[in-house]
This record gives sequence, structure tokens and C-alpha cells, in this order.
Amino acid sequence: MTTLLIQSESTLLSVILPGSESMTTKQFYEFCQINRDLRIERSANGEVIVMPPAFSDTGNRNLKIGQQLANWADRDGTGEAFDSNSGFTLPNGAIRAPDASWIKLERWNALTEQQKASFAPICPDFVIELRSNSDTLKSLQAKMQEYIANGALLGWLIDRQNRKVYIYRPNQEAEVSDNPESVSGDPELPGFVLQMAKIW
Repeated sequence: MTTLLIQSESTLLSVILPGSESMTTKQFYEFCQINRDLRIERSANGEVIVMPPAFSDTGNRNLKIGQQLANWADRDGTGEAFDSNSGFTLPNGAIRAPDASWIKLERWNALTEQQKASFAPICPDFVIELRSNSDTLKSLQAKMQEYIANGALLGWLIDRQNRKVYIYRPNQEAEVSDNPESVSGDPELPGFVLQMAKIW
């Protein structure tokens, strides 16, 4: 059977869908196609997570993050940037859609066009998650650890409520930056600096 987790403002509501087996990747893809207005992810153990649309202020800040990342990626030319609508199939089987992400060009170009046109079987090299009012810090920290465990080289969790940025790298404890004016992507993303003034 498939468990459907619906994220409300503070909790996950669990709905059990009929059937003896979890939703297949093909069924999940079809479910996402039918429900295009929802933000949907799938955990490594097959739970389908339906998240509410981002509130307007969070969407505005997500765009500003993506804009800065995309502008740098265009200038740098060594990778591709992706927005929060981009889902990726991680090596552990989870399908995640970070708020912003970046993949090295040689890794992205190694995928087939068919793979790129679906939930690409790749973990981004760099991910950003922006905490919204409906997100718990604990759940986002677990998601960041999942990205790192599946191959991400750098991850930033931006907690606007507490004005903190949690910086994740493989084989290291998360570093916490309190109310920074900017955050640097060096050395993984040379020259990328996220200006925080419009994100806070």
C-alpha cells in the first residue's frame, strides 16, 4: 500500500491508499502529472508527501534565491541551475525537489534526454532549502542530511524565522551561520555568493 503524507501548517496528515504495494515510479509520475498544482515528493521508503503551495512571501524569496543562483551559473558556465519545480530521483530511491539546486555540467550531460525529461536519476551537487512556515526545522535538517548522504557536495538550509543558515558538507557537522549578510559557495561553487538582504 502507499502512504500519502499531507503536510499541513505544523503536522503531517497520513492517508493510506488502497492496494497491497507501494506506488511504482511510473504511478508516482502519473500521480504528479494529474496533480500538477501540488508540490509532491516521495521518501526513500515510498511515502508520497504532498506539500501545500508556498505562501507568497516564501515564493518571492525562493525566486530571489533562484535568480542569484541562475545568474551565477550563467556566468560560471560549469553547471545548470534548477528551481523548486525540479524533481530528482536520488540514489536511495527518494524523489526530492529542493527549492534551488545546481548540477555540474558533465554530470547533467551524461544523462539521456529521456532521463532529463522525467525525475532525473541524479542527486544535485548543490541544494538549497528555504524554511517556510509549514516546515519543521527537524524535517528539513533530515532532508539536508539525505541530500548529502546521496551525493550532494554542499547544502544550505535557510531558516528565515531564526535568521540562521545551516551549511552541510559530506563527512562534517553542519556549520551554523547566524544572521549572515551573505553566504559563500566556495570552494564547491567558486565565486557564488548568496546575498541575504532580500532573503531575510
